[in-house]
Amino acid sequence: MGGCAATGARSCTWRGGERSITAMASGNKGKRGLIVAGVITAAYIAGTIAAKQMGYTFGRNVVVKCQAGHVFTTVWIPGASVKSLKLGFWRLQWCPVGKHVTLVHPLKDSELTGETRDFAAAHHDIPVP
Repeated sequence: MGGCAATGARSCTWRGGERSITAMASGNKGKRGLIVAGVITAAYIAGTIAAKQMGYTFGRNVVVKCQAGHVFTTVWIPGASVKSLKLGFWRLQWCPVGKHVTLVHPLKDSELTGETRDFAAAHHDIPVP
C-alpha cells in the first residue's frame, strides 16, 4: 500500500496537482446529486407520459377514487404534492365525501360515466396540489 492512504492522512495532494482527494470527493458529490436529480426527473416524465397514454389525466379537476369507493375531484400533478403523501401512483389524502384520510388513485376517463363525473365534480377537495 503506498501513497497517502499508507500515512493515515486525511487529505492528499496528487503529484503536482493542487486539489486534494477530499476536495475532489466533495466536487463529485455535487455532480452525483445532479445526476440523481436528473434520473428522478426523467423517471417522473416517463411515468407521466406512460400514464397519459394509458388514459389517465392530470391537472386541476382529476377524478379520483378512495379505498372506500368514494369519488371526488382533486388537483393531481405528477411529482408535486403539498396536501398529500405520495406513494407511487397512490396518494394518502383527505376524502371529502367520506370525511376520512385514505389512499386515492386517479381514474381513467374511459372508466367514468356521466353520473360519476357529475358526482365527483360536486365533491372537490381543497384546490392545492
